Amino acid sequence: MSEDHGKDFELPAEAEAKDEEAEHPISQQEAEAKEEHLEQLAKDYDASQIQVLEGLEAVRKRPGMYIGSTSAQGLHHLVWEIIDNGIDEALAGFADVINVTVEPDNSVTVTDNGRGIPVDIQEKTGRPALETVYTILHAGGKFGGGGYKVSGGLHGVGASVVNALSEELDVTVSRDGKRYYMDFSRGKVHTEMKVIGDAPEHEHGTKVHFKPDPDIFTETIEYDDQTLTTRIRELAFLNKGLKLTFTDKRAATHELLEFHYEGGLKSYVEFLNEDKDVLFPEPIYVEGEQKGITVEVAIQYTTGYRSTLLTFANNIHTYEGGTHEAGFKTALTRVINDYAKRTGLFKDNDDNLSGEDVREGMTAVVSIKHPDPQFEGQTKTKLGNSDARSVTDRLFSETFSKFLMENPSTARAIVDKGLLAARARVAAKRAREVTRKKSGLEISNLPGKLADNSSKDPEISELFIVEGDSAGGSAKSGRSRLTQAILPIRGKILNVEKASMDKILANEEIRSLFTAMGTGFGSDFNVAKARYHKLIIMTDADVDGAHIRTLLLTLFYRYMRPIVDAGYVYIAQPPLYQVRQGKFRKYIDSDEELKTTMAQLSASPKPVIQRYKGLGEMDAEQLWDTTMNPDNRRLLRVEVSDAEEANQVFEMLMGDKVEPRREFIEDNATFVDNLDV
Repeated sequence: MSEDHGKDFELPAEAEAKDEEAEHPISQQEAEAKEEHLEQLAKDYDASQIQVLEGLEAVRKRPGMYIGSTSAQGLHHLVWEIIDNGIDEALAGFADVINVTVEPDNSVTVTDNGRGIPVDIQEKTGRPALETVYTILHAGGKFGGGGYKVSGGLHGVGASVVNALSEELDVTVSRDGKRYYMDFSRGKVHTEMKVIGDAPEHEHGTKVHFKPDPDIFTETIEYDDQTLTTRIRELAFLNKGLKLTFTDKRAATHELLEFHYEGGLKSYVEFLNEDKDVLFPEPIYVEGEQKGITVEVAIQYTTGYRSTLLTFANNIHTYEGGTHEAGFKTALTRVINDYAKRTGLFKDNDDNLSGEDVREGMTAVVSIKHPDPQFEGQTKTKLGNSDARSVTDRLFSETFSKFLMENPSTARAIVDKGLLAARARVAAKRAREVTRKKSGLEISNLPGKLADNSSKDPEISELFIVEGDSAGGSAKSGRSRLTQAILPIRGKILNVEKASMDKILANEEIRSLFTAMGTGFGSDFNVAKARYHKLIIMTDADVDGAHIRTLLLTLFYRYMRPIVDAGYVYIAQPPLYQVRQGKFRKYIDSDEELKTTMAQLSASPKPVIQRYKGLGEMDAEQLWDTTMNPDNRRLLRVEVSDAEEANQVFEMLMGDKVEPRREFIEDNATFVDNLDV
């Protein structure tokens, strides 16, 4: 991911020149010509535009090569591929509705109102184009250049791969006044294409119904409604005006969820910021086209410290960034610095704001549609097209510069926020240098309260973060000294969601944790230097313990995220009760288990129930037996399967706004098993 530091970036001469393709209002005559062109494309979309590149034989043998994995991720990828086909029709101007339904048997139906897959004979195969699309890999309208100008989807494997990995799949096409039907089993034709009736005059589109093959998806064939809803909503934001619906018929009372955003990315940013205080009411929105590349940007600043930047290319979430992201960042930094200089907002001793400074508190979404996207990076989610950088830079620069000049009070607020961030950055740098000199990232000078383990092998080393000195003492006495290190913390650490980096580094508890882990923090973080591959949060089973646990998780998610992604973070599960009766001893984890256990015991002698309100109430032997002994303990590993959703939850729970947090507590209070007040 490219960084910039506030220096002027010079565009190539051709990018500086006035581009004739830049967006401008079109005349009535031009609009009519465009409509005529679309009508002609609709007529020309026939079997000749279905290009055949290779066969389908390897898909069932190596499904991971085509959909990433056969886990839940790959299972959901089948749905994305079929939805992408409908979105391609929408991008070409022929569809505006896509309906997605999970049927009671966990099969999926996707319907669009596009042109309908061609049904005439495909020249190369001598078979109907509909059959070709579903039985031959890389056969479709997006490969020859005639069917679609811009196409979504990451690999373009599409319908044929879904067919190959489905126990059964059937397609109904409505076009030219007829309805055509065909079905398949595990990629092979089951029923030849046939006409099943007349279609009403204005009915057109494709309906695909498929059931994933349990022989392929052995881990799970259950679709997750939250995963589906999140992606469908995202696609609606990215394709303004397109209506997507979702229905889960597995639920007892299934409702139709509708996602339709005329505001597009502007609505997306408003959605991301709905629980935040913002500097100006409406996001800045940029839309334009140059060199066949369409660019959309929406940006809004909040009063907080976190920045959120989501980038997309042809509806693909480019997690690793790329040239479009670099162009946006460069333009943002340059325009804000130029404005501050021109208007005299910089004082004599102020340096240029860095990219990090101008992005503090920013929420932005950048989406481009490119006719020939080139992806690179470890997960193929980094855009590499060089022209995307200059086009994104130019289009965003023009609109954003104009916005700042026309809205001086908002512009002043943005610059002032950047200046505050710059001062905090300088203070944090000083604090970081002091931390490094004293102990910081140096293993030779670990925190005094850390009881380290003797092994230097991080793979077997565990760091327990323990609430309170009392529990810390028990943990130190009861631990395995070879593998287990203990770091007691006092009280509640700083809420990093509402603090700048200089304040974070000034917090002794947080500094001790950074030092003990040896990984560094923030932009300096290096997960390869982790001294422990298990970081275990061990707090009391009460409200305060839960709060401390949430504060620690927020810290890890924001400033030590790679250890979460690596699966190094765990939560200890201490018992709530101990039941004793004569020689009988049992540790109990819940009130339900306590009731069951008590019902199974005889009345004499009277059972003794001990309630553990805190870890400090356990002696060293009890803490080892219940919570620290690898043979007996239960650890809950922390995983972040949906980074964007997790980001919003942390902002809602730990941010400045009280109302969303209150609503969350009220909505979820009924699900709490134990609450100590």
